[in-house]
Amino acid sequence: MKVLLLTGLGALFFSYYWNDNFDPASLQGARVLLTGASAGVGEELAYHYARLGSHLVLTAHTEALLQKVVGNCRKLGAPKVFFIAADMASPEVPGRVVQFALDKLGGLDYLVLNHLGATPAGTRSRSVQATRWLLQVNFLSYVQLTSLALPSLTDSKGSLVVVSSLLGHVPTSFSSPYSAAKFALDGFFGSLRRELDVQDVNVAITMCVLGLRDRASTAEGVRGVGRAKAAPGPKAALAVIRGGATRAPGVFYPRRLHLLGLLRGWLPHPRAWFIRQELNITAAAAA
Repeated sequence: MKVLLLTGLGALFFSYYWNDNFDPASLQGARVLLTGASAGVGEELAYHYARLGSHLVLTAHTEALLQKVVGNCRKLGAPKVFFIAADMASPEVPGRVVQFALDKLGGLDYLVLNHLGATPAGTRSRSVQATRWLLQVNFLSYVQLTSLALPSLTDSKGSLVVVSSLLGHVPTSFSSPYSAAKFALDGFFGSLRRELDVQDVNVAITMCVLGLRDRASTAEGVRGVGRAKAAPGPKAALAVIRGGATRAPGVFYPRRLHLLGLLRGWLPHPRAWFIRQELNITAAAAA
């Protein structure tokens, strides 16, 4: 009986979080604002959207890297590609980014929030200054961008795609400010989804939970502390795009991350043991 129950629950979660009716043609001509587009998963997201014929506005902190990505997107066939360099640590920047996208594209079908601020893992990252900076970049700027883009997404019956991490579901050691921001994302967008449903607003919200990002800044931030390997950028990006295009409520990549999220409530002691296996405790404590 227990085996049948667990099998049924597994099938339910699988169907809920992975709606496999992806039609690549649905993204041809779609108007996409993508943040964090200069490296890692964000760069691969830009290339996938370009191949699929979407109109793009790309943003990230470093202009030189953005220019390279824009050039590659044009070679891959994107009909329109624009970019704006932006530092999401500045509260006035999200407004400029959304207005730029609306001016260039005439509206939005997708807002893909992927930008990331990461401080080196360790006890020193728990300072008030570092926490305030992380909350602005990794949470408050997401709220600002969403609020400003929502009227256009409502008009187009579009989609919000939020790229988060397992640390927004399962807290772990030596990442408390970063984890706090990711938990805040899950709470905010989960509540927003309910509000939109109640108001009959046809805007989908897809929360994407990824493993360690395949990008240099993140890998450096956990060097010597974490033993987990980065998720491959192209495959993770494609999972994000599929989830957004099918209006799935959630995407987990790799899929085993969903199980780890469930273990948080069901098996707290084995979870703590598992996390210890993923950490180099000596290196983390010395940071």
